[in-house]
Amino acid sequence: MDREQMISGKLVDVVARRTYNAQITIYNGKIRSIVEVKEEYENYILPGLIDAHVHIESSMLIPTGFARAAVRNGTVATVSDPHEIANVMGLKGVEYMIENGKKSPFKFYFGAPSCVPATPFETSGAEINSDDIKRLMYNPDIYYLAEMMNFPGVIYGDKEVLKKISCAHEVNKPIDGHAPGLTGEGLEKYAAQKITTDHECTTVEEAIQKIKKGIKIQIREGSAAKDFENLFPLLNTHPGKVMFCTDDCHPDDLVKGHINKIIARAIAKGADLYDVISAATINPIKHYQLNVGLLQLGDPADIVIVKDLVGFDVERTYIDGKLVFENGEVLLEKKEEKAINNFKCKPINEEDICVPNLNKKIQVIVAKDGDLLTGKEILEPTVENDFVIGDIDRDILKIVVVNRYRNSKPQVGFIKNFKLKKGAIAGSIAHDSHNIIAIGTSDKNIVTAVNKVIENTGGIVAYDESELTALKLDVAGLMSTQEASEVAETYHKVHSKSKEMGSELTAPFMTMAFMALLVIPELKIGDKGLFDVTKFDFTSLFVE
Repeated sequence: MDREQMISGKLVDVVARRTYNAQITIYNGKIRSIVEVKEEYENYILPGLIDAHVHIESSMLIPTGFARAAVRNGTVATVSDPHEIANVMGLKGVEYMIENGKKSPFKFYFGAPSCVPATPFETSGAEINSDDIKRLMYNPDIYYLAEMMNFPGVIYGDKEVLKKISCAHEVNKPIDGHAPGLTGEGLEKYAAQKITTDHECTTVEEAIQKIKKGIKIQIREGSAAKDFENLFPLLNTHPGKVMFCTDDCHPDDLVKGHINKIIARAIAKGADLYDVISAATINPIKHYQLNVGLLQLGDPADIVIVKDLVGFDVERTYIDGKLVFENGEVLLEKKEEKAINNFKCKPINEEDICVPNLNKKIQVIVAKDGDLLTGKEILEPTVENDFVIGDIDRDILKIVVVNRYRNSKPQVGFIKNFKLKKGAIAGSIAHDSHNIIAIGTSDKNIVTAVNKVIENTGGIVAYDESELTALKLDVAGLMSTQEASEVAETYHKVHSKSKEMGSELTAPFMTMAFMALLVIPELKIGDKGLFDVTKFDFTSLFVE
């Protein structure tokens, strides 16, 4: 028989939009009674928080590890797209995430990855077609069709894309969007397919256009892409149409704070308390039909106790009435899990990444801090012994992508704004097909870093020309079975090394990982070559 529990504090009722001193009785995991009392309490009771769009894989933790880190910050649920592991392992990867997630009381709501591979222009480890999507849509553990990244396919009526969308319509499950910069006629066609969210907006003007078409906006504040400052006004003008999400959250960021820190920032900027809390609770719950409580009678007892409504520092977290975090201690049991992977390439050598000079200018990717979008510049190359090389003084570095699923010739480009002064960084996290990607100051440095990733069958590496600092990611080359604190500590060492080597980017590894994402403009690079996203086609490194 379950023992009755009592929780007391200032209850922030986002449904009734009032805050009052209350005693809450929990029985059998649900809220049995709520009594307003005269006693004055200092701490505050909030509904459990939700990340409305996140790739768990980007935390470099398996779901059970992510849960142990997230509950520290009052997060009790995520709307999770297992897109990353699906690109490496296919349906086996999706099943791995679901089954591991079930080992924790944390509420993972997984979607069916809609774009595996994200484009036909790169090599992934697997494919999920419309027949697979149909099976997934009838799976009770799948709650939505995950982000439809192939927005050109939607706009131009690609039959396979439309089949996937119809599978979601058939079972009345929501469809997540992904349409950076899309407006006008293209947006009309995209929204007409009943795509209901977007987390790629970078301006209020773009967001409002999408809201008018019935698309809800997920305000993203992740490790690499940070849109909160630009999109914050939506909390005042369209509070019922927004949610908070991280999309991609690295382990060192996750251990410091999660959705609670986005809430704190919004409150500090003067947004209405109830609108802000709703963006992390009511809005995703209603949109995705989540079984997460809102501090109402009969609700699941998903509860967060915070010290105050300024820092939103969490004292206790409950999921279905179970105390899972209290005063710095995580009360979720650590679960052992076997690793799965897909890694088949052999080491490379310097000759593999040489670029013969063609006496022409080159197209250079321009990375942007805190943004997934890139620019491009047409520049004169630096040439040595009739080969095009990087130029540290001009901040033009070589970027290399190596197919990890089979042996093939690496693809080479050039990039600005990483500002490495020595060494190289490399990793097997390269959205979305997760081949190996590296940026460095010389061919020798790049080869050394890449081959360490291959030796480890996945992970991230910083090589400073004297020492290799590496985080091994044993699950699909994306995640670790270690504890969040261990992963965060090692990640911090690798991250710090990249900073010591000269990078001024907020998140160099995360930014590098998105240089292979061929669905976000403008110039990117995949395992098959340099790619012009605005034309949605390959392009040459050399131009007249």
